[in-house]
Amino acid sequence: MTAQSVECVFLGYSLEHKGYRCYDPSARRIRFSRDVTFLENKPYFHSSTPPSSCNAPPSFLFLPPYDFVNPHEPTPPPVSTPSSPPESTPPPPLPSVTPFPFHYRRRPRAPSSTTTPLLADDFSSGSHYNLRDRSAIQIPDRYGFPTAGVVCEPSSYQEALQLPAWRDAMSAELQALHRTGTWEIVPLPSHVVPITCKWVYKLKTKADGSIERYKARLVARGFQQSHGRDYEETFAPVAHMTTVRTLIAVAASRSWKISQMDVKNAFLHGDLQEDVYMHPPPGVQLPSGYVCHLRRALYGLKQAPRAWFARFSSVVIAAGFTPSDHDPALFVHTSSRGRTLILLYVDDMLITGDDPDYIAFVKARLCDQFMMSDLGPLSYFLGLEVESTAAGYYLSQAKYIRDLLTRSGLTDTRTAATPMELHLHLKSSDGSPLDDPTRYRHLVGSLVYLTATRPDIAYAVHILTQFVSCPTTVHYAHLLRVLRYLRGTASHRLFYATSSPPTLHAYSDATWASDPVDRRSVTGYCIFLGGSPVAWKSKRQTAVSRSSAESELRALATTTAEIIWLRWLLADFGVDSAHPTILRCDNTSAIQIANNPVKHELTKHIGVDASFIRSHCQLSTVDLQYTPSELQLADFFTKAQTRDQHQFHVFKLNVSDSVISQPPLV
Repeated sequence: MTAQSVECVFLGYSLEHKGYRCYDPSARRIRFSRDVTFLENKPYFHSSTPPSSCNAPPSFLFLPPYDFVNPHEPTPPPVSTPSSPPESTPPPPLPSVTPFPFHYRRRPRAPSSTTTPLLADDFSSGSHYNLRDRSAIQIPDRYGFPTAGVVCEPSSYQEALQLPAWRDAMSAELQALHRTGTWEIVPLPSHVVPITCKWVYKLKTKADGSIERYKARLVARGFQQSHGRDYEETFAPVAHMTTVRTLIAVAASRSWKISQMDVKNAFLHGDLQEDVYMHPPPGVQLPSGYVCHLRRALYGLKQAPRAWFARFSSVVIAAGFTPSDHDPALFVHTSSRGRTLILLYVDDMLITGDDPDYIAFVKARLCDQFMMSDLGPLSYFLGLEVESTAAGYYLSQAKYIRDLLTRSGLTDTRTAATPMELHLHLKSSDGSPLDDPTRYRHLVGSLVYLTATRPDIAYAVHILTQFVSCPTTVHYAHLLRVLRYLRGTASHRLFYATSSPPTLHAYSDATWASDPVDRRSVTGYCIFLGGSPVAWKSKRQTAVSRSSAESELRALATTTAEIIWLRWLLADFGVDSAHPTILRCDNTSAIQIANNPVKHELTKHIGVDASFIRSHCQLSTVDLQYTPSELQLADFFTKAQTRDQHQFHVFKLNVSDSVISQPPLV
């Protein structure tokens, strides 16, 4: 035996491991090993005399206790005894054995400021372990994530009353409701069942994570409403994320300044057309039999977003703006002095253009109609961090990524060079189903929003979203790889240069029959405005393609539809699109089918897509051009890449950590 050998007791064979099951009394643990030497001639409980027939050897189920030594107790001196022959010495008595010599006790609730040494009698019954204080145990997050911050948001009205900051926030909200005349106190009609409401508390933070303000919101329980009785239509448009990126790209190329404004209590400005009755909110006392008859919209009502958007539209249209036909949340004003744009996303808006005098007039008009906050130049919008420099605008979501990594609960510090393994084909049957898929769904949903500024994870997120209904351990492992990739690239930013001309060009690609289950293809495209992308997508096709040319043709049709919409949108921004938009594809068969009405037998079942592309080629909307597969940027959105290919595509997409030179157009 070597010096690293440990003397153990053989217990038997393990059913889960390939090895012997042994007990290590020195470490008080079970060991599994295949490198075992049996000492069959030497019993573990040996004595100086062989055991007699009347005294059977102790069972291995009862092991001798661990000998504890108290450092504070002096060791007694050895006692000398007269020597006697070995055969006359009686056998030593067996020690008092207990199967579990450790005794546990709870730590006191009030932690001691000083550490006192254990007394000698503390070791009389074995070692003691201090367990956690029950007062320090917290309820886990609803998604199973660790707590990210130190300031907690109240979960009830009674809890918020104990904190002055939240009391002031509720008082400010009630004052805003009073100023806008949100309700009137009336007797409860006999045929009406009023809805209820509650307080919702939210801690608003800045881009660096610091506290901006404490926000208390009175929310009506809209799920108690009934269609046809107290609400009708509920739809309200918001700005498309592609429109936001296109606005920033156009502003960068035109050297426009972008201002950001916020509407305080936006939904409270919407006028209600229906009769809605509500019980008084917590903290408001009314006489018995009286309720609140809502005259203005309240957060939580089903028709509140629609009422607010209708009120805002009426105000800006009266100021001379025209809503866009291609994005209803975009309002355009043109005059001889220039063009002014307003982009609305619920209660956040962006204002830009080349007419600064009219922009100042619009801001004053909006402040007269609503309670507005002028946030100055654009810096943080819908979780997007925007940095304006002389070279252009940088878009990132670094804070969003940091918060996501904190919620994910990753304990290691590893990073990944690419978001997905090469030649990976996931199936729904891979691995075992997760016991609680909530964490997977929450993380994947967060990654979907992260693709607003991170096109480098679009394909990986597209694959992971296909398994949110029943995720498995294999799917979760690949989700963690994406998070590790984001950990190493959290500072990546999307760059829109001022020197970039506002011209459209696009890339389209498809991976034929890449789905291992239903053999459907994947469409990928990216559309550039100048040298930076404004639109990209990775999506599985709706039908099975019989050839690679057919799958490429379907991808061309999808990309052409997006190009047409962007050309219309750019016209609202004042960008001329007189020339055809260059659309690059790496499949010559698809290009020939789109340009010429040939091969009828092979294309009659996809005649709609082929005719759609052919008509826009004839109208000079798009100009199909061949590009080699090595330079096909849309390939980035259809399959996983090697490390070198991934870095090449990231550079071409203008995604980097710092200021980068403008990449050449290919």
